[in-house]
Amino acid sequence: MDIKKLFTAGASVALVSMMAACSDDPSSPNNPVNPPVDGTSSAGQQNPVASSSNSNGGGNSVLVSSASLSDKDEPQMACSEIMYNAADGSPLEWVEIYIAGGSDMANMQDYLLRLSGDVDFTFPAEPLKKGEYVVVTNDAAEFAKAYPTFAGRVFGGMTGKLVNEGGVVNVKVRGEGDVTCAFSSEPPWPSLADGKGRSLVYTGGIAAQSVSWCASALPNGNPGVGNDACIDVVNTVRINEVKPSILGTAGFEASWVELYNSGKEPVDVTGWTLFVKLRNEKLTINAGVVPAGGYLLLDGAKDFSDELVVSDQGGEIYLYGMVEGQESSIWLPAGKGVSGVVDVADGSIAQGPLAEATPGAMNSALKLGSVYIDEIHYHPDEKDALPFEFLELVNATAAPISLYNSTVKKGWKVEGVNIEFGPNDIIPANGRILLIPSVLEDVNDAGWGADLVRTTYSVPADVAIYTYNGKLSNRGETIAVKEPYSSTTKDGIVKYFYIWHDATLYSDAWAGLTDADGVGYSLQRANVTTMGYGPSAWKAAEPTFGK
Repeated sequence: MDIKKLFTAGASVALVSMMAACSDDPSSPNNPVNPPVDGTSSAGQQNPVASSSNSNGGGNSVLVSSASLSDKDEPQMACSEIMYNAADGSPLEWVEIYIAGGSDMANMQDYLLRLSGDVDFTFPAEPLKKGEYVVVTNDAAEFAKAYPTFAGRVFGGMTGKLVNEGGVVNVKVRGEGDVTCAFSSEPPWPSLADGKGRSLVYTGGIAAQSVSWCASALPNGNPGVGNDACIDVVNTVRINEVKPSILGTAGFEASWVELYNSGKEPVDVTGWTLFVKLRNEKLTINAGVVPAGGYLLLDGAKDFSDELVVSDQGGEIYLYGMVEGQESSIWLPAGKGVSGVVDVADGSIAQGPLAEATPGAMNSALKLGSVYIDEIHYHPDEKDALPFEFLELVNATAAPISLYNSTVKKGWKVEGVNIEFGPNDIIPANGRILLIPSVLEDVNDAGWGADLVRTTYSVPADVAIYTYNGKLSNRGETIAVKEPYSSTTKDGIVKYFYIWHDATLYSDAWAGLTDADGVGYSLQRANVTTMGYGPSAWKAAEPTFGK
């Protein structure tokens, strides 16, 4: 076991890294009772279906190419395919991973190779070589039925759940997060992978971003092969901006939808379908052409087969073309303002409330709310006296802000770290709060908590410290600050709708900010004129710990 020593005022506390090694446990990978279920691999007998790349960029590209790492370097892992919601209500789930670069693994257990996040799996004492794509599943028997021609290695016994709404899979080597692979059924992720018979295929880039994934060309995916193709559909039209329907002082204001075409040819969208999920309504576009590199504004009162009503509660809207896979989608936050999509300098896209409406023109910046993310210490230096991750939130206004909506009876939340605030939680005027993990991952220490952090780093008395149950990815993920806006109840189930105050999808690959990746620095806000997407909103500097 690794011993981490932590020095506080006048005392030292030993933090012990807990490694799961239960060789006498019958469910352990070391002693499988039923090999296809409990962690060792099972191989099929027939050749897998071959696939090829396509013009849509479907071939897998790795985070770090084999050419850039020698055979003596530490293995660099990657996810290549995820089946999180199989067709026909099947509970089958699986993840495909491989070594993207570096050395082979003579024994995966020696490298402490495991999956964490929404699922958990510890790999057994078997080798893994570059060029091999292995699959981990929650049910090896069902996997064999679904893929009778599969000829690779499959590991059963994956616990947890790939929640259909979305989540993350972390691939860890020696306890460190080697890569974080996100998935989601929500816009702008491809809906064909959400129970419609396709898998998510990694296409290259930052694996926590939706633009790095596509829907598989083959129905049910193509596990164990790698370099899989995307569904062969080219779509250059997206939902770019949406105004909700509002009953204001001047009367009823109809909604509108703006489409944008990034291609070099005009696109006729006559007959395309717009699906508003909150109202479960499908409407057809009467007629329209989106010019090349231009915009088409659709009036909700007259340009559809029926009147388009977009609620100020927000929700998902989908645009479907005339062929399968020709689609675009957007998630609208709650509120009476316009929402839309912006392109980020790192190649990703961001969506949320816009600073102003710009129908028929390039979108404005995303609107920053009253509370923003000021600091992200996502990958602490293990040599620090107290190596822990944290977030800081700041109140940008001159008045205290309650983090609880007493009308809706729901607290604000921070997506990404699993925290929801209570009725008595407040951020002082122009003040800040510090968020820390409730436990240190792989560490067992009774002294850990807010008091220890406050004493060790002299956190000011007026800075409240809260704990969360999640874990910040060492590679990058979405963090969002959301305020309850309204709620609905159907069949006894309450659904809440949120205003978005701030959000980011940080990445350890951001140029100029790598000192925040395990070297001791944190990401700190450098631009508070818009939401925190993209590297230009941040700088790398020494952690402030609530100051």
